[in-house]
Amino acid sequence: MIEPFKMGYTAIGGLGIFILGMKYLSDSLQMLSGGLIRKAISSVTTNRFLAVLVGLFVTTFVQSSSITTVMVVGLTNAGLMQLNQAIGVILGANIGTTITGWILAVKIGKYGLLLIALGVFPMLFSKNERVSASARILVALGMIFFGLEIMSDAFKPLRSDDGFMSLMLSLDAQSLLSVLGCIAIGCMMTMIIQSSSAMLGITIALATTGAIPLYTAIALVMGENIGTTITAQFAALGGSIASRRAAMAHSVFNVLGVVIIVSFFSPYVGMVERIVPGVATFTNADGNHPYIAAHIAMAHTIFNVTATLVMLPFINYLARLVVKIVPEKQGAEKGSFKYIGAPGTIPIAMGIPMIFEELKRMQRRVNKALRHSGSFLQRDLKGRDRFYRKVADLEDETDIIQHEITTFTVTLMQAGNASNTQSDRAYSFIRAADELESIADYAASLCSYMKRLDKYELDYSQDGWDDLIGFHHEVFSFFTQVCKAFSTDDASSTRKIYDEASRLNDLADRIRRAHLDRMKDGSCAALPALTFSDMAVALRRIKNHTVNLHEALFADTSLGA
Repeated sequence: MIEPFKMGYTAIGGLGIFILGMKYLSDSLQMLSGGLIRKAISSVTTNRFLAVLVGLFVTTFVQSSSITTVMVVGLTNAGLMQLNQAIGVILGANIGTTITGWILAVKIGKYGLLLIALGVFPMLFSKNERVSASARILVALGMIFFGLEIMSDAFKPLRSDDGFMSLMLSLDAQSLLSVLGCIAIGCMMTMIIQSSSAMLGITIALATTGAIPLYTAIALVMGENIGTTITAQFAALGGSIASRRAAMAHSVFNVLGVVIIVSFFSPYVGMVERIVPGVATFTNADGNHPYIAAHIAMAHTIFNVTATLVMLPFINYLARLVVKIVPEKQGAEKGSFKYIGAPGTIPIAMGIPMIFEELKRMQRRVNKALRHSGSFLQRDLKGRDRFYRKVADLEDETDIIQHEITTFTVTLMQAGNASNTQSDRAYSFIRAADELESIADYAASLCSYMKRLDKYELDYSQDGWDDLIGFHHEVFSFFTQVCKAFSTDDASSTRKIYDEASRLNDLADRIRRAHLDRMKDGSCAALPALTFSDMAVALRRIKNHTVNLHEALFADTSLGA
């Protein structure tokens, strides 16, 4: 006899253990992957085959196609990935997510507690991060299998319940209507749970106990493939047109694949039954179906691999279709980069490269602000005021970007289990963003001091202008030198940077002494002299913040200067 309350809390408890195990597995694999995920993301080019491999690799490591597609949406929104590249990665992610099915198909559910026992103590007490992460994988796998076993036990009474079996008879996936019904149920449940892996676990648990037949299970999995795309759609809300198109490409691809499979559903299931050893309907002494999980995993794999191989030559056509479905509105604002989705949906190993890319974008804005401030210093240049407006706009933009980086980084670090290395790297980006924002502020201040000169029609001697413009040129070159090392992630130039900073300090002192000499001989009046000092101090502060920028990113290689 079924006890609904007991079955409900047992199944939900098992599902909770299962989902927690999946999260542990994802976090641990990310930690062990080191910089591989970052390198994989940065390697994506216009080569569609490479993009598919990157999607497969990343999804295998994070054990979630939803996380990968959310990342793709974010990178597309940031302008770091083109639509064709994004589609390639999404196709690869669909293949990568099939690994979960094979993990669940491994028949070691009864050893789940053993895996937890083997891994829990090294996980909790080891001082070595890699040992701890490896042990966490054992615990994660144990929780996945144990959670699946609990769900299977909870669902066993359903196979003898007349009401449930009557419902399953109407959803036996033997007719087109019942196939569509199962797909709809799988889709809706995945949208609610927000995890195709969790729904796949529920489907396998139901099938293993004999509560649902193979046809129904495979139809549910097809629906889960559609339901998992909703995560990327949510992530793209409020994003750029490119990010919405990337999310739509994921949905269109999965829906098209399911439509094709539905057109020959029975032969497809028959093919799976012939390929996989063991009869899906075989019942062991416990009343379970031990082979059906492998059939479900194989159906999931064949669907995604075949759909990807078929669609790969037509990526450009899929991109055009998506462009038509999500057209660009006339006059739509191409706003600044916005981080997509809650940081909790993005793995730390993938979130940190996003921050770094945004930091590089911020650096390019600051570089422009410094360059334009130098143009504004040229009093004989036509149209000088436009450079002043550009610097002011760039300064406002860097304020926004700094706020985004700080908020996103702090939330990302609080949302997951970061290693010490990842944590140090992430928080160094916050300091770097602060230094870049300060440089932009001083570039704007430099322009405001020039405005003061213009307003009161003040001037310097030719030597004064030469010193000021020359110092700006030197400081701008120094900033460019530091940003070159920053963009290439090269810390080897640290000694050269400190030497150059020392040289600029000496140059600033010489300019200051020359300025005092001009004040003494009366060639520079009081108000312009004060303004000159303000401008020289602003440039010196820019130099100081540039040194701090290098130290923020390469603190571990600092020479103590």
